[in-house]
Amino acid sequence: MSVSVESFSNMTKKDVFTNKGVYCGKIADIGLDFEKFRVKSLVIDAVKGSFLASLVGDKKGIVVPFAMVQSVGDVVIIKHISPTAMETEATDEEAA
Repeated sequence: MSVSVESFSNMTKKDVFTNKGVYCGKIADIGLDFEKFRVKSLVIDAVKGSFLASLVGDKKGIVVPFAMVQSVGDVVIIKHISPTAMETEATDEEAA
């Protein structure tokens, strides 16, 4: 399958769910690695009332590494995000 600008633009605004069926929000943007010609990350808007909005509070959303994406179709499925995992990642980033 060839990848085009159109295929990336069709991916934005798709609903994102965890593999446990929890609604996270919508894809706002896609991070690309032009040196390796691959998708690096997804930017997910935390839609008001979603599971993700409850995790990030007043923030607009989060950047999810593409390695967490399990499926892309009519919706996008990512690995389940837990508050503990997010706190651990934030602590690791602050230490670096």
